[in-house]
Amino acid sequence: MKSKNLIQIKQFCMYHEIENTFITELNNYGLIHIITQENDEFLEPEQLPTVEKMIRMHYDLKINLEGIDAIAHLLNKIETLQQNLNTVQNKLRLYEEKETE
Repeated sequence: MKSKNLIQIKQFCMYHEIENTFITELNNYGLIHIITQENDEFLEPEQLPTVEKMIRMHYDLKINLEGIDAIAHLLNKIETLQQNLNTVQNKLRLYEEKETE
């Protein structure tokens, strides 16, 4: 993994005007993954939308970390259910097409 593709947590926190400890707590809850290289901590670019949503939930909506954890779990569950529904709908379309032939 190349560090040029990673986002330094110190810079990210300065840009968003948040404490580094918030990112550490998200990592402790298993909501994000921190990469440590050469005594510095980084985030993967793919995590940015998720982290920014969590920042808004915490700082703008005043949702605590336990609430963010619960919300993240429910959103993941909804996404999984939506994928399953799409799969079932696609299979149903296949069967319906075969019946009309």
